[in-house]
Amino acid sequence: MEQHRTRPPQYGPRRGAPVPAQGGRPTNGRPTDGRAANGRAANGRAAGGGVRRDGPAARRPAPARLGQRPGGSRPRLTGLGGGLFCGASMFALACLDALLFGGSATVYGVLFLPVCVLTALWVRPGDLVTAPVVVPIAFAVGLPPVADDGGGGLGGHFMGLVTALALQAGWLYAGTLAAVLVVAVRRIRLIGRRAAQRRDRARGLPSDRQAR
Repeated sequence: MEQHRTRPPQYGPRRGAPVPAQGGRPTNGRPTDGRAANGRAANGRAAGGGVRRDGPAARRPAPARLGQRPGGSRPRLTGLGGGLFCGASMFALACLDALLFGGSATVYGVLFLPVCVLTALWVRPGDLVTAPVVVPIAFAVGLPPVADDGGGGLGGHFMGLVTALALQAGWLYAGTLAAVLVVAVRRIRLIGRRAAQRRDRARGLPSDRQAR
């Protein structure tokens, strides 16, 4: 008898048959496993940091620039620095007055007022009381270029300086009074800020007020 040959069973896919999707890979552009797709989406959200926030609340404030003062752009002078600033400014303005206006005492007095105000504004809070003291000294320091020489010699220059101080006492008092007023206003505001800070600390609230 003839024995028919038997072929071993073929476990592979037939030719032309569609290959089943494995490992959750998409076929024809659609995921075959919904759980795998959801897992990948969850992993993507976790890697991306959760829900994206583009609103104003998610924006962080820009860091302060290097060298920028937290209280603003106003200079801060010590008591000595305020005296040097005021004296040097008055002497420079007196030389300019002598060069352009022939040493006019009126021009010198008018220029003295803004220098007094700036000195009182720029001195730091701990040295406020020094501003009304240094401005009269600065007025005398800047007088020699515009004062009369009194006939020459050291004695003549001294007498011319005393005469100029006596004649320009009105400008001296006006500048000193302006400095006193500016210092008084700044002192009142400083006391008010400190009182508000104490109240905020007593209530447990953060206080970011800074004395100016």
